[in-house]
Amino acid sequence: MRGENVYRFKIFRYDPSERESGPYFQTYDVRVEPGLTVLMVLLRIRDEIDGTLAFRSSCRSAVCGSCAMVINGKIDLACRTQVSKFDEKTIILEPLPNLDIIKDLVVDMTPFWRMYERVKPYLIRKTPSPQKELPQSEEERKRIDQFVNCILCASCYSACPVVARDPEYLGPHAFAKLERFISDSRDERPLSDLLEFDNPHGLWGCDTVLKCIEACPKNVRPTDSIVNLRKRLIKLRLFGKDRK
Repeated sequence: MRGENVYRFKIFRYDPSERESGPYFQTYDVRVEPGLTVLMVLLRIRDEIDGTLAFRSSCRSAVCGSCAMVINGKIDLACRTQVSKFDEKTIILEPLPNLDIIKDLVVDMTPFWRMYERVKPYLIRKTPSPQKELPQSEEERKRIDQFVNCILCASCYSACPVVARDPEYLGPHAFAKLERFISDSRDERPLSDLLEFDNPHGLWGCDTVLKCIEACPKNVRPTDSIVNLRKRLIKLRLFGKDRK
């Protein structure tokens, strides 16, 4: 296939159940119309060219985060990446790093979710819940806005060099979510909960190289959350105040 609008997609293929074949890149030449995203091309390849290609997708609106992958060396969401943004006509697609491959572009998210659960990512109340809603001021809401935007796409986790060398490191996604709830005016968890993460696999493991911030498609800054949580932990250690 030749033509001005024909792009070559080199897609990582691997099926662990067929270990003898090993990983490889498969090439697909696809005619791309203006406005087409990487995800739309993947759907077209699967529907019209190769039904064995495996990848995740759902909302197609950069909300669910399921189509995160490496696109020409950069972690991003396939559903929001326009093919026409690239100067070159060859586009390389690879699965997210730091996670085992289930098949092709689909990775095993189990370690990601296991670490996420450890921070108790939900509101914790000590006092009885009121009959009506718990109001927040605009200022209180602004404190958590950034971290509410996290869509749990695992881009930050996959970009993190600490996760790459330490599988027991909690990960930037978990700390961003912990900061989201610990900063929430309605949450009543004690600061002593942070003591669980007062170790090299927790808050002190981060290298602060900001790779998580670069990778986040929603402009969340997990490194900021880690710095803030470290400050809270130091205050707890110095002054012993268990209240936020």
